[in-house]
Amino acid sequence: MRVAIFSAAKYERTMLDELNAVHGHEIVYFDTRLDSRTASLAAGSRAAGVGGNDVVDADVLRRLASGGTQLVATRSTGFNHIDLDAAAELGLRAVRVTDYSPNSVGEFAVGLLLALNRKIPRAYNRTREGNFELDGLMGVDLVGRTVAVIGTGKIGTVFGRIMAGFGCAVIGYDLYRSAEFEKIGGRYVDADEALAAADVISLHCPLTPETRHIVNARTLARVKRGALLVNTSRGGLVDTEAAIDALKSGQLGGMAIDVYEREGSLFSKDLSSTVITDDVIQRLVSFSNVIVTGHQAFFTREALTTILGTTLTSISDFATGRPLVNEIKAAARSPTGAFKSAAALTKTHSA
Repeated sequence: MRVAIFSAAKYERTMLDELNAVHGHEIVYFDTRLDSRTASLAAGSRAAGVGGNDVVDADVLRRLASGGTQLVATRSTGFNHIDLDAAAELGLRAVRVTDYSPNSVGEFAVGLLLALNRKIPRAYNRTREGNFELDGLMGVDLVGRTVAVIGTGKIGTVFGRIMAGFGCAVIGYDLYRSAEFEKIGGRYVDADEALAAADVISLHCPLTPETRHIVNARTLARVKRGALLVNTSRGGLVDTEAAIDALKSGQLGGMAIDVYEREGSLFSKDLSSTVITDDVIQRLVSFSNVIVTGHQAFFTREALTTILGTTLTSISDFATGRPLVNEIKAAARSPTGAFKSAAALTKTHSA
């Protein structure tokens, strides 16, 4: 079956070609993102493979359907970029990667926290210039600190387990309790306690209309002063402008993010020789207590093999008429067992 793969990075092409040996699909790669201007490239392809930053709205889906595409396969767990209602109306089916190595993201979140707390990027840059001074590099011990995990699914639980190993008190906030999270010593609390008690807040919930900007001016005003914020989930969970204000006032002691709400025009590109016109990201990277990475938390060999292998298997299942075990439909609004509502976090705090 002919498959059009959008936002195809070099590393993905190599691995997809290797994995496709047992599937035998005709894969056509495109460097460009999928959007209304590029959707016509998929003409003649029964399946379109997309990335998490591709635009798969109603207009794009109509263009794909008119070109003969019948399946959209996203190489991601999140699917907030796909208009599932429009897909259903057009008769298009959609699949995602329901599960890949949660260790890849959980471990990376810990790495970001350590780098932020102990100022490792700053120390690295200093020593490369022959500066071995320690002034300005002091961090704090994590043992005994309180770590709040917002969203206690598989990735959140992996992160919590590692932090428990550091000797941290791990608390969690999620509308759906996880027995596995409690097994590692995690304790569920309400939204107020999660915000007020935590020295570290790590986001591991999906992006839905309900969770968009769950970190905003109101929630940041309620966090423990000087707390560290880590986000390896979805950029839209954080109101970036509000976070900048909290960093400037010292309400946030630091922030480490692998995702950014406007990352679509930036990430996965080499912009080092261009003028970046996004003033918000430019302000963010100017802070000495902010770390920004380009959505690489998932990027391990184990995780990528699972992501691409699952995508090809779903495409093969579609081609042969087998059930699509990873299908997503319009009724689904967030991954199973995930954080579904931000109401408790974003409510106006009454005296």
